[in-house]
Amino acid sequence: MISFDDRHGPEGAAPASAYPDLAVPDWYRDAKLGLFVHWGLYSVPAWADVLDRSDVTPETAYARHQYAEWYANTVRLDGPTKARHQEIHGVGRTYEDFADQWRPAEDAAAGIARLAARAGARYVVPTTKHHDGFCLWDSATTGFTAARRGPGRDLIAEIAQAVRAEGLRLGLYYSGAHDWHVSDFPPLSSNEDLFALRRNDRAFAAFAAAQLRELINRFAPDLLWNDIDWPDAGKHDGPDSLHQLFRDHLAVVPHGMVNDRWGVPVHGVLTREYQDIDQVQDEVFESTRGLGLSFGYNADESAEHALDGDALIRLLVDVVSKNGNLLINVGPRADGSIPPLQSAALERLGDWLALHGAAIHGTRPWFHEAVRTPPPGVRFTFGRAADGREALNVLLLDPAAGPVTLDAQVSAAVREIAEVSGEGPVTIGGGVDGDGGAVAVRILPMRARRAHQD
Repeated sequence: MISFDDRHGPEGAAPASAYPDLAVPDWYRDAKLGLFVHWGLYSVPAWADVLDRSDVTPETAYARHQYAEWYANTVRLDGPTKARHQEIHGVGRTYEDFADQWRPAEDAAAGIARLAARAGARYVVPTTKHHDGFCLWDSATTGFTAARRGPGRDLIAEIAQAVRAEGLRLGLYYSGAHDWHVSDFPPLSSNEDLFALRRNDRAFAAFAAAQLRELINRFAPDLLWNDIDWPDAGKHDGPDSLHQLFRDHLAVVPHGMVNDRWGVPVHGVLTREYQDIDQVQDEVFESTRGLGLSFGYNADESAEHALDGDALIRLLVDVVSKNGNLLINVGPRADGSIPPLQSAALERLGDWLALHGAAIHGTRPWFHEAVRTPPPGVRFTFGRAADGREALNVLLLDPAAGPVTLDAQVSAAVREIAEVSGEGPVTIGGGVDGDGGAVAVRILPMRARRAHQD
């Protein structure tokens, strides 16, 4: 996945005024944590190059792609993936042959949903169709589906049922820009190819619209998460227009929302992929990444490539404090089981949220010039204390390092809105985490009249 935010579509495309209101709803702002699930044919070969990547150049980046879910493209380029594929699977074995080898476990969806709930996620976004074109639901538009090939099941129906049984919201990922199964382009070898080598004709736009309608009507997703772009022919007026699809979605799901990867002059939530955000953002955003280097499962990834539980907690705190949600990804094995390296980190996060979730879920960022770029080692959120009073949550990213004394400007800002005894610099320490290995939380009740609120 790659995010290109400021693409406004082809000449003559429908203007922004043609689209419905795509405001981010409160349920999403309150959720803070979602679980991305990249599970598909790429989970069968389960491999991408994770050797020393210091020598990867723009010219070799696609042949040595770190994303295992890009296997169908990477295997067509001269490089380590192609060489390994031929050695292990044979010269005559194609990527699409994996469709008949894939055998997910019967309880896979339930296990994924349980882990999401255990981790403290409030929504789950499985891939319904990645760029390889393989549909995980029983689509009437193609036979290249999990229902008609190896799995013999509608995996999205299973995931949707399991996710909602856990009381979580359902988002659906869809690859709108690419479907390599119904395209005849050479493999992508650069970011320029990402947009140049894709179908934009009316037939493909109608095909994509039909698939998206199936997903909307069958599963009523709370979030439509498109990737990269949308076929240009679908950006004009007409029954298959994207603005009509958005209206169809909101008619089925009035609280529904979309992301920003559609290539049109409007957007829902802004997405940031494997990017650090330096400042508190005025607009809600979503930060997404894998627990390791890849989204799809890569059997060669190890602890050196992955976030552990404490690093994941710090990441969530950092993102939420800056007005974001974290959509953290798991890449299940082909059978649907979650590798221990990933599940352990998520369970650690869930344990922390069970204690300190009030400092995360349902909170809002602190907008103040003194904290636009947060002080080193400290993050802030607005929430409520146990007694129901509004509170400023102060979160120390490294409590084991000892108390943190805020500089004069930040101290003054804290004193302006929170009940803090004494005068001069504010020192934050201690906390309630106990083991010193993760983020500590200090709750500062608000003064009667709060300033600089969201």
